[in-house]
Amino acid sequence: MAASLVTFGAIAASGQTAAPTQVTIPPSSISNPADTGLRAHTNLKIMGTGPMTSAPQTSGPPFPGYLYETPASLACIYELVWPSPGCNPNVVTLNPNRGGKAIAIVDAYDDPNAYADLQAFSTQFGVQAITPTSFKVVYAPAGGATPGSCTGAATEPPNAAPFGWDVEESLDVQYAHAMAPKATLYLVEAQSNSFSDLFCAVSVASTLVASAGGGEVSMSWGGSEFSEETTVDPVLSTHGVVYFASSGDSPGVIYPSASPNVVAVGGTSLSTNFNTGTFEFENTWQDGGGGSSEFESRPHYQDRIARLVGSQRGVPDVAADANPYTGVWVLDTLVYGPGSWYLVGGTSVASPTFAGIVNAAGSFAPSTAAELDTIYKFPFGFEDITVGNCGPYMGSWATRGWDFCTGVGSPRSYFGK
Repeated sequence: MAASLVTFGAIAASGQTAAPTQVTIPPSSISNPADTGLRAHTNLKIMGTGPMTSAPQTSGPPFPGYLYETPASLACIYELVWPSPGCNPNVVTLNPNRGGKAIAIVDAYDDPNAYADLQAFSTQFGVQAITPTSFKVVYAPAGGATPGSCTGAATEPPNAAPFGWDVEESLDVQYAHAMAPKATLYLVEAQSNSFSDLFCAVSVASTLVASAGGGEVSMSWGGSEFSEETTVDPVLSTHGVVYFASSGDSPGVIYPSASPNVVAVGGTSLSTNFNTGTFEFENTWQDGGGGSSEFESRPHYQDRIARLVGSQRGVPDVAADANPYTGVWVLDTLVYGPGSWYLVGGTSVASPTFAGIVNAAGSFAPSTAAELDTIYKFPFGFEDITVGNCGPYMGSWATRGWDFCTGVGSPRSYFGK
């Protein structure tokens, strides 16, 4: 298949390269009403019509001039490293160097290039390389009739490319590893994007993380809420495991981010000065998912915000960069071959990024509820987003404290996590 290349655009007087202006939603991220309660979609958006493949740089951002985020620029903005003035992604190079125990990424289908792409991504950005013993691809069996159950042998799932999940898998493993390079990383691949298969994979991932002494499970996928979702919540409750899920890329609430047993991660936008590349401030991403759950009651850790959420679970809890116009570089070679770099946004970026940050913080809470207790009690470790709006008709506004757009805010340092 021939590559479909993003047009680089003209060189501005400032020396910056004009960014692509077209956002593509891959088929895997399109919500189908007929899938409600049955199948999940990814939560990613791609800038341009395809990857950039011609003569990338050998280090740093693969193509110069763009102000899309790198592991080092995210670490600078979120104060995970000693911040450099401006946090310009074309200048900063200091990456996170922490992490421990385990992170499991759960996705559908098989990306046979995931490890090679992760290694090439790490080399490109100077991230600590992961060893074969610290990166494991695990095939999950088919799902059983009971949520979280598995049946049959764990065979290799179908190739991810025809289903559009390959960029999702590359994104997830690359940014979880970039934020916590010393953690063992599991990529648990479900047989399909059915909830039955995915929650079987979640059970497999939970066992792996618990056996490693604890850690995180990240789920960048989801689907519309459904009346039986509360029967799935117990799947997300293994001791020693903290679960993260993307809140979605359109107004409203999706599952599993609606579960009280999950840290729901919403989206933000990173405003950067076009002339200098200097990071200026963080605001809402208007397309980020959020709101009140239709079926989940307010969990105890949200009692502090009862006046805002009422009797229902409020989403999201936290947020991180997700706007495709301020997105991240992802390497995925499964379809277009070597050097295929994508500019990716969506809350699929936010979930693995946040899971990696919490892993690197080193607290290793015994449960998601314990992690969320810390987050809601000590919001000092978060940047309170007070600019922007979101939701249906842009009717929800960022305010001081928790809100339906960005929760308690985006990460600032490792404190409170």
